[in-house]
Amino acid sequence: MLNKIGINDNFDIKSPDESELVQKLENRTDTEATRMKHYLSMPDLSRIPASPIYEIVHRILSLPDFKNFDVIKTPEIVPTSVTFDLYNFAPDHPARSHSDTYFIDDTNILRPHTTIMWHYYLSQEEIKAKMARGEAVGFFSFGKVYRKDEIDRNHMNVFHQIDGGFLIPKNKKIIGIEELQNVLADIAKAVFGPDIKYRFNKDTFPYTDPSLEMEVEINGRWIEVLGCGIMTDTIIKNLGLNPSEWSNWAFGFGLERLAIISMDLPDIRLLWSKDVRVVKQLKLGNKFKEVSKYPPIVRDISFIVKKDFIPNDYFDLVRELAPGLVEEVHLLDKYENVEKFGAEKISYAFRITYRSIERTLTSSEIDELHKKIELATKETFGAQIR
Repeated sequence: MLNKIGINDNFDIKSPDESELVQKLENRTDTEATRMKHYLSMPDLSRIPASPIYEIVHRILSLPDFKNFDVIKTPEIVPTSVTFDLYNFAPDHPARSHSDTYFIDDTNILRPHTTIMWHYYLSQEEIKAKMARGEAVGFFSFGKVYRKDEIDRNHMNVFHQIDGGFLIPKNKKIIGIEELQNVLADIAKAVFGPDIKYRFNKDTFPYTDPSLEMEVEINGRWIEVLGCGIMTDTIIKNLGLNPSEWSNWAFGFGLERLAIISMDLPDIRLLWSKDVRVVKQLKLGNKFKEVSKYPPIVRDISFIVKKDFIPNDYFDLVRELAPGLVEEVHLLDKYENVEKFGAEKISYAFRITYRSIERTLTSSEIDELHKKIELATKETFGAQIR
């Protein structure tokens, strides 16, 4: 699975539907399409050897437990039927909403999680034949995922995930939580070092039962790093398998979180930096030292909008207008006043913290940029600036 220069994809799934949807997206000029085209064009750090995101993946895939596992690269534009329906996301699950997920059209979205790999992997004729012979299969998928999200030092709307899965005939071996915990303990040691302390807590996920979260202890504080469990019988049936015949485990997690913890990074944007003073420090286990603490500039914005206003859409607007220059957008206040605003209006107040990770910003520069954001807020959301 690993060649001399890095990670090989055993299965690189090309979707004709994805190609057609990308072309349609290219032909669109609306704001949402422009954003999605930009997000899709961003580099996949999990496949760039100089990145610590890549290094985490490489360490995991290099573990002896996974020497015969396959790697599958899945499409980045996927149908909701595969992303949500197949994995038993409830009809009212937040991930199904336009406020959380990037919709290309009514039924296709930017990939919000890499767990979709189960569908694509088990659809391969080679894998079907292998399983028909009663052979166990193990597989990984990793890469960029897309979710509308808040703006702060620990979150971006484009980030990276890795998912792992294993299936074995029950007449050969029945596996469960204990085996999965052993696997994940090895992963924690590979990423954080052999002396890392870890623990598991019960959790709930749409597609596994029982489910666990794994925490590691960093500087005396327990931090959640991943979710895992046993795929439910319903999901196994949805994937075309007989749950009475197959035993399994599954896990998935965001790679940025592990990188931030390992290097004590103060800002997620540093993982994308091209500043050589930053890049040379981005090594797992190396405690990051500020190359220069550029000062923040804070500006507040308050406005009245219709009640259907979606904050995550606003955060995308801010990202677009001030790329790489916003450290945080913090909600200061949100309230309704029928007498002042009317029954269908609501007031929001946000504090925007501007800070570059590469240079000092000037007040005049930010004043101009902030006015630009105010104008775009009015034009895009029909807002009344207060």
